[in-house]
Amino acid sequence: MRQVVLASANAGKLREMQALLAGSSFEVLPQSAFGIEAPAEDGATFSDNALIKARHAARASGLPAIADDSGLEVDALGGRPGIHSARFAGEGRGAEDNNDRLLKELDGVAAAARSARFRCAMVFVRDADDPAPLVYEATWEGKIGFARRGAGGFGYDPLFIVSGDTRTAAEMPAEEKNQVSHRGQALRALVQAITART
Repeated sequence: MRQVVLASANAGKLREMQALLAGSSFEVLPQSAFGIEAPAEDGATFSDNALIKARHAARASGLPAIADDSGLEVDALGGRPGIHSARFAGEGRGAEDNNDRLLKELDGVAAAARSARFRCAMVFVRDADDPAPLVYEATWEGKIGFARRGAGGFGYDPLFIVSGDTRTAAEMPAEEKNQVSHRGQALRALVQAITART
């Protein structure tokens, strides 16, 4: 088993990523096991931020690292909140506040104009200075509902109605969500690439 550190402090992401990596050849350790604090995410793209997090965790732990950066892009808002998804309602505010702000900004926007997608960039570095990090991106299409539905998932999941489905991401069983989500797609591609590289 190869040890790898998961560079995230988000409990929901850690749960999903550990479930997705179960049965792989990796022993997955959260960065909290090493007392690693999250770095400033000041990149211009999801890939930039994922790489910042992966290099930071690899440097602090001495292990290879996997990191993701992901968020919600809403077409009616010009792609916002995008890379600012976690801080949409302001620094230190939580998912409920973010969802409240999203609903407020979309007030009066018709159902047909509420298209959106989750985007994820997933990164693997062998060490902090890896000159050839593996980077995979994936999207998950849907639209924003008018009210929260479902008790599963995290973040914007209760408002995100999955394309081709009537359910929100928060109404899907975790195993099913992991099969089709942006994070699931990106992480499976990343694991295949790591396995091929080694």
